[in-house]
Amino acid sequence: MSFFSDLALEAQIVARSLADQITGRGLRLGVTGLSRAGKTVFITALVENLVRQARLPVLRAAAEGRLIGATLEAQPDDTVPRFALEDHQAALVGPERHWPQSTRRISELRLTLEFQSAVKWGSGNSRLTIDIIDYPGEWLLDLPLLSKSYRTWSRETWDAAGAGNRDTLAGDWRRFTAGLDHKAPADEAQARQAAELFTTYLRSARTDDYALSTLPPGRFLLPGDLEGSPALTFAPLPLGDEEIMPGSLAAMMQRRYESYCQLVVKPFFRDHFARLDRQIVLVDALAALNSGPAAMRDLETALVDILAAFRAGRAGALTTLLRPRIDKILFAATKADHLHHTSHDRLEAILRLTTERAIRRVEGLGARVEVIALAAVRATREASVRDGRGVAMAAVIGTPLKGEVIDGETFDGLSEAAIFPGDLPADPALVFQGDALARPAGDAPFRFVRFRPPLMGPGRDGRPEVAPQIRLDRALEFLLGDRLQ
Repeated sequence: MSFFSDLALEAQIVARSLADQITGRGLRLGVTGLSRAGKTVFITALVENLVRQARLPVLRAAAEGRLIGATLEAQPDDTVPRFALEDHQAALVGPERHWPQSTRRISELRLTLEFQSAVKWGSGNSRLTIDIIDYPGEWLLDLPLLSKSYRTWSRETWDAAGAGNRDTLAGDWRRFTAGLDHKAPADEAQARQAAELFTTYLRSARTDDYALSTLPPGRFLLPGDLEGSPALTFAPLPLGDEEIMPGSLAAMMQRRYESYCQLVVKPFFRDHFARLDRQIVLVDALAALNSGPAAMRDLETALVDILAAFRAGRAGALTTLLRPRIDKILFAATKADHLHHTSHDRLEAILRLTTERAIRRVEGLGARVEVIALAAVRATREASVRDGRGVAMAAVIGTPLKGEVIDGETFDGLSEAAIFPGDLPADPALVFQGDALARPAGDAPFRFVRFRPPLMGPGRDGRPEVAPQIRLDRALEFLLGDRLQ
């Protein structure tokens, strides 16, 4: 971005912050994560546990009996879709229970907590309004594009696609693009085919087999109402240092890339991202572990890029008013219920090592960062089972999703099974060693299957019980605890 566009953007952010103060600003909590990390489930479980006053022993206000209740409020922003809470709650319960649809666009929900202050005795009950902002983590990976020219982005993306195992996935797009004459007059058909092949490569790299993470532009994977528009009909070209000629194919691609940055990425940064106070980043580390060391290294790069995009730092009265900063960031390895609790510390250690470079930078700016392993909805229970030799093994019991495969057995989605996923290494550095990507299950000492949501019995109010969780209360204490004192 240029100097003048930077000033204009900052002025717009200040204006939005002042408007927030006038209308009664509470706490803006961002919830993000790359595809299928569990954002929708986390928000649904967060609201369900607070509104129905479930047992949350690590959340001090709840443990001390000071949390009086939680109430859903009217949608705070008429231009942002409401988080479809009721639909997601319905998806998780009943005989046809299934995980809710993944986040595909930004949405918002307002929740007000009423509590007794621990430090303001006799002052009556206090209230904290929380605006929960749900958005795809893929959009965060777009923010660095604001400081990159089309030529720079093209070179970086082209080189990355030709490295290691990506070369096979990107082969069709790279071969087609290499055969184009980017100096020739702009051709819409060529631009459309290049964009389609590029998008196919990005989607292939995101599948369970590969689980790659560094795949901007994010709207190519989650286009929403931009699908088929010129703003998404561009692709990187293998450009040299020669001048881009007006009216050429390269000039068309460059113009559309710049439009994407200005009309898609910048408004998201200005209107939503730059106004956050707290942030949780959900990470599906198990999917990357399933795919091998190359996927883990790619996840590390993605998390560094994501954290670099945050406006992090120590919050103060003036910064909150004029330039909000994210003063607490929580990285959470989701689906901890897929592991026996004896491996939870190792999962946290792997995530901590994965985010180490990014955390050092943010902590240097004064923000607090924490890492945990959690399951917002616990789909399994633990047991000890014996193998054919009579050796006891720590296992998890649940209903694997239909089509999940382990040790040659394909699950039907109806029957429970005891699963021994394997032990994570005591040394987290081991998961980054080697070049394997999309390795067969037999090549790894562990393998994680996905489970259906738990079948819950009726509660006292006739509704299904609140699903069990792992460390959701610890996450709430870190993100909200200081505001409930």
